[in-house]
Amino acid sequence: MILLLRAIGRYFIFAGSLFTNMESFRTYFKLVIDEAILIGYNSIFLVSIVSIFIGAVTAIQTAYNLVSPLIADYVISLVVRDMSILELAPTIIAVVFAGKVGSSIASGLGTMRITEQIDALEVMGINSVSYLVLPKIIGTIITFPLLVILAAFLSIWGGYIAGVFTEVITPQEYIYGIRAEFNEFTVTFALIKAFAFAIIVSSISAFKGFYTEGGALEVGKASTSAVTNSVIAILLADYLLAQLLLN
Repeated sequence: MILLLRAIGRYFIFAGSLFTNMESFRTYFKLVIDEAILIGYNSIFLVSIVSIFIGAVTAIQTAYNLVSPLIADYVISLVVRDMSILELAPTIIAVVFAGKVGSSIASGLGTMRITEQIDALEVMGINSVSYLVLPKIIGTIITFPLLVILAAFLSIWGGYIAGVFTEVITPQEYIYGIRAEFNEFTVTFALIKAFAFAIIVSSISAFKGFYTEGGALEVGKASTSAVTNSVIAILLADYLLAQLLLN
């Protein structure tokens, strides 16, 4: 328990040091663009593949469980729509994102730590936390909500392709189900979760990588710990946000 509290306190001190002794706006602008490309653009392919298959599987499994003739077929696309926007797109993609991007951030910073590059920055009077970590967090905050929007669209589209191809639903019924009983707040809720998850993944991964101690073996351990802690934090945040915003 003491170790946990110490780690939490160290994390908040780490977060507070992001905004002290900052560099010029021009410096951060270039770094943020580079990180946005590295974090967001390079994740598009993986996010697209996962999203399409998530939507397709959801449509097929929903159709399989609709055994009552009293339930209209358009409910299939309604379920795919709500599941994709509320949970699958933000949360599942956040877990995938933590595995790909979180491990990359942690291993990159961990390598810089054990090769004493971070120490060199601090000797030069540069706030290494702000210079190295802040652009990663901002880049993630900018790109991850866009990835969630893309994931939601592709998930619904994947459900359409699977449903129509297997003939469990007609195109007209699928489109009708997407439009039926739509609550606009679900999109807002998904974007709120996307911003929260972006901060969680980027900050925890950077924290784990920044304070890596030892050699190359510890870099791998820090990367694994970053993914594990990020996924646990994502699930906790998902539950808390659902309690706060949907009740």
